[in-house]
Amino acid sequence: MRFRILIKIVAALALLSGCATYDPALITNSTELTAPYRLDAGDQMRIVVFGQDNLSNTYTVDKAGAISFPLIGSVSVRGKTPTEVERTIAGRLQRGFVKDPNVSVEVVRYRPFFAMGEVNAAGQYSYAPGMTVQSAIATAGGFTPRADKRFATVSRRTGGEVETITLEMTDPIRAGDTIYIQERAF
Repeated sequence: MRFRILIKIVAALALLSGCATYDPALITNSTELTAPYRLDAGDQMRIVVFGQDNLSNTYTVDKAGAISFPLIGSVSVRGKTPTEVERTIAGRLQRGFVKDPNVSVEVVRYRPFFAMGEVNAAGQYSYAPGMTVQSAIATAGGFTPRADKRFATVSRRTGGEVETITLEMTDPIRAGDTIYIQERAF
């Protein structure tokens, strides 16, 4: 009887010790699904200035994180949401170019993500909002027989610096991420 109690206590302690290694960073990553999209190099946007057909066009964010917009010149958009870009362009157009501009910005093509390592077709792929590691790997042809299917190593640009994080298969990815699937140990 005492042996059974001792086994239950040891099992409970083992479970509690597993909680000590809990990594809340994986949980906070789920906010990626609801966070507003932030623009960066390679994104393509459709900008419409209502009543100004000559200003409405599709613009691609360059390597410097900017677009060249008629009348107002270079507009830095890196790290901004489409709504913030709308306000920026409207504010600059209002300074002597267009009276009460009404601007709409929509992302029409997201910058790609990259899949590497133990995937069947490594390469560059189109990103779609809400993608998870698992759906990105499916886009890249799935796992090779040697793949470690538990997690992925992801490199991403955050605040001008590249960080490397570990994500589970159900975690969301961002446009521009580089996903690396490692070979399993056995």
